[in-house]
Amino acid sequence: MFYHLFYPLSDVISGFNVFKYITFRAGGAAVTALLVSFIIGPVVIRRMKLRGICEEIRSDGPDSHQVKVGTPTMGGLIILPAILTGTLLFARLDQPQVWVLVIATVWMGVVGFIDDWIKSSGRKSGLVARYKLLGQITLGILIGLLLLLYPQLFSAEFADYRTQSTLPFFKNRFLDFAPFGLGFLFIIMTILVIAGTSNGVNLTDGQDGLAIGVVGIMAVGFAVLSYVTGHALFSRYLNIIFLPGSGEIAVYCAAMIGAALGFLWFNAYPAQIFMGDTGALALGAGLGTVAILTKKELFLLMLGGVLVIEALSVILQRYWFKYTRRRNGTGRRLFRMAPLHHHFELLGWPESRVVVRIWIVGILLLFLTMTSFKVR
Repeated sequence: MFYHLFYPLSDVISGFNVFKYITFRAGGAAVTALLVSFIIGPVVIRRMKLRGICEEIRSDGPDSHQVKVGTPTMGGLIILPAILTGTLLFARLDQPQVWVLVIATVWMGVVGFIDDWIKSSGRKSGLVARYKLLGQITLGILIGLLLLLYPQLFSAEFADYRTQSTLPFFKNRFLDFAPFGLGFLFIIMTILVIAGTSNGVNLTDGQDGLAIGVVGIMAVGFAVLSYVTGHALFSRYLNIIFLPGSGEIAVYCAAMIGAALGFLWFNAYPAQIFMGDTGALALGAGLGTVAILTKKELFLLMLGGVLVIEALSVILQRYWFKYTRRRNGTGRRLFRMAPLHHHFELLGWPESRVVVRIWIVGILLLFLTMTSFKVR
């Protein structure tokens, strides 16, 4: 919004020329999101406590987690307003990428809110899994159809690459999801990316500060990826797809970074509030949509490696237990508990040590992702 308000006045007041630069507006979005988090955070925490909206702590989890009983949840009500405020104030609102990201974030935020609200009512353990999956699939189909049928809304270059994805470590090589020109495989890929990322963040959200830290690290990576993808000189130098308008996605990612830092202030050990599905599903959908819009879906597997490992640990645990029960009559576990961060905690690692070490892994994956642009 500020771009449309102030940049046209730059001929009169030269200082307003700074709103032309994505880097300036990205910085403004990050600071704004951080401040919004600080302002509304105490209010949300207080309201959640008064309403008794608290996270349900698993009885079969680490004993140290029982002290968290009574900690409020729905921290997404801090994160989402922060991201949306920073994005809508500093991004160019004439770019359709911005609105796709806003809709994806709000869409899954509403699904997560319904799930958290049902849990807090005490009637059920939350929204039935198939309904959450339905929300993810519907969003994936809508975004996939929009990009497949109306790519010209974004740019002529996007229309050329709409069903393709950049291959890490390979120069000018792409994976085409529409080998027969139909593009249905691209829609399936879109569903998998959005559902996989949102569920990955949700599964990672099991320790104080863990998920929001990983999300913040991923947002840094995608801010860089989207900026260079939308920059003609940088994209040509790095031999990656040039997509005009993708630079505005960096503003959204910067707002997510600011919101992540702001929420971490309250979510760091010992947490004053948990993210809940309201935040986890929305953040995951946002990151997945960023990967789709920048044609970096495969980079998501590397940059979001922590999410992949956490999700795989749950899948492997479940199917190994079923397999051994069918084979031996007694189910066995690969890990002491899944997702994987709980396994390390049950090995005796303090929660804070598990969180910081997983953050370190996330940072190393960020470095690997950035390096992949030159090692090609």
